[in-house]
Amino acid sequence: MAHIFIVGGAGQIARLMTPQLIANGNRVSSLYRHDEQHDQLADLGATPVKGDLTQISVQDMAAMMEDVQTVVFAAGAGGAGPELTKAVDGEGFEKTVAAAKEAGVKRIYLISVFPEAGRTADLGEGFENYMRIKKMADVHLVRSGLEFVIIRPGTLGEDEATGKVAAGLAVPYGTIQRADVASFIAETIATPQIVNTIIELAPGEDPIPVAVSALA
Repeated sequence: MAHIFIVGGAGQIARLMTPQLIANGNRVSSLYRHDEQHDQLADLGATPVKGDLTQISVQDMAAMMEDVQTVVFAAGAGGAGPELTKAVDGEGFEKTVAAAKEAGVKRIYLISVFPEAGRTADLGEGFENYMRIKKMADVHLVRSGLEFVIIRPGTLGEDEATGKVAAGLAVPYGTIQRADVASFIAETIATPQIVNTIIELAPGEDPIPVAVSALA
């Protein structure tokens, strides 16, 4: 059993992933910001840990990661503006890496973004800024010296899970359901030989266990 710490534990993918991680025999602690999220996370079986990623110190965050082997960074500003994107997706992630190293965490899973996301739409400078910050977060993790897995899902959908994906170093871009992303990450965490790699994730025809097994 591993102790997994989810940054952004109240996000949609994180909430979908949490019961699966627990069903796989893990203990899950989830960082949250708003009071009403405490009971939501507890009901999923996680241990809620209150803290604001934009305000917490590296030292305090490291203390929250005591006895943690794995961190999942699922936080994101969600297009709320360049300053918040920088504070959460950029500086918040760098703070998470520093805290993980201080706490002796072995591995980080980062939910990133597909390189082709939004390329067919004029989404403006704010989106371009978001893409730049997400790429630099990927670079920061690769250079950190920690074990890593970076997952780059396509555009996220709200429909029910299909149970099937396309996953690999390079796959065709598409819209993938959040529920499928959550299941894929949980299955990948349960397959620890997948390490130090970047995985593109899109809709496909491979059942998730098959896709993960192929990557292993």
